[in-house]
Amino acid sequence: MTSDMETLQSALYLDTVPEPWARRAYPSTAGLAAWFLDLLNRVKELEAWTGDFAMPSTVWLTGFFNPQSFLTAIMQSTARKNGWPLDQVALQCDVTKRNREELRSPPREGAYVHGLFMEGARWDAQAGIIAEGKLKELAPPMPVMLLRAVPADKQDSRGVYPCPVYKTPQRGPTYVWTFHLKTKEKPSKWVLAGVALLLQI
Repeated sequence: MTSDMETLQSALYLDTVPEPWARRAYPSTAGLAAWFLDLLNRVKELEAWTGDFAMPSTVWLTGFFNPQSFLTAIMQSTARKNGWPLDQVALQCDVTKRNREELRSPPREGAYVHGLFMEGARWDAQAGIIAEGKLKELAPPMPVMLLRAVPADKQDSRGVYPCPVYKTPQRGPTYVWTFHLKTKEKPSKWVLAGVALLLQI
């Protein structure tokens, strides 16, 4: 038995993703069993999407290996359609009150996305703002969000918290984007609380 086989056996026994697999895969903090189920869900999502080459009613943002490219594509397609310079376009994030199951068709511009979680706070769906987290709710799921491109000078800048989006709770190297979420509190409160959106928990 080679040392590589022994390392693989040890990883399988300890329910960790083997290092050669993790090197070729997306960032994840999940154990092997959860990671493999997540991988199957990603493949299923992509197969459904490529089956008819139509934009799904809501996009599972977590399912992308590189979500930044999808977010950039939203901006590029809108900028091309409206004749805007790409460097003067920003991504507007509107959190809806809907669940994934309630949406039957994609929006005319942009995309509905789901599968994000908020860490450090929660989203108050009734008020439509960031609110204090509840006890024992470490990362509550977010409602469906509408992402669309707008001219950078028309993006909401008051009463918003520039919320970073990360792929995993490790944050740092897994940074994806910054979504501007509505808040009644000063943004500094959420900065101190370490509020962020996560694609997987």
